[in-house]
Amino acid sequence: MSVPPEEEYDEYLPEEEQYDDSYDDQYGSRKQEDSYEPSPPPRQSAPQHYGDTQQRNKVVNIHATTQLQVVLVKPERFDDAPSIADHLNAKRTVVVNLESCGKEIARRLVDFLSGVAYANNGQLKRVANSTFIITPFNVDIMGDLLMDELESSGLYI
Repeated sequence: MSVPPEEEYDEYLPEEEQYDDSYDDQYGSRKQEDSYEPSPPPRQSAPQHYGDTQQRNKVVNIHATTQLQVVLVKPERFDDAPSIADHLNAKRTVVVNLESCGKEIARRLVDFLSGVAYANNGQLKRVANSTFIITPFNVDIMGDLLMDELESSGLYI
């Protein structure tokens, strides 16, 4: 088998287009100094300081954990609920001991305080029979002796 001459392939190729040969010979003929335009001077701005509002969102206080507070309360009546809610709204962890309340008042307090915790994206957990811990959104509760976890697994104390 022999290879056919190249002329036979030409019939399959498209016709070549004719291009205008006019070329702009003026490109690059201007002197470099004619086209020079001085750049504007750099914009001067005041130096950024540590307390500027633009920087404030990015600054993290490394001593934030020392500012967390835990409040222990032992309410005797439902009228004590607003003061407990004020602690929760101030992002404090609250431990509520309901031993000195009746069952009806304790239920109302837990209902009210769970609503306050929910509104603040916090958590309410039972840690003993009549004791609850209520935490703000930035505090996690960890431990293996939380009553809700024990009750959900079928173990009652």
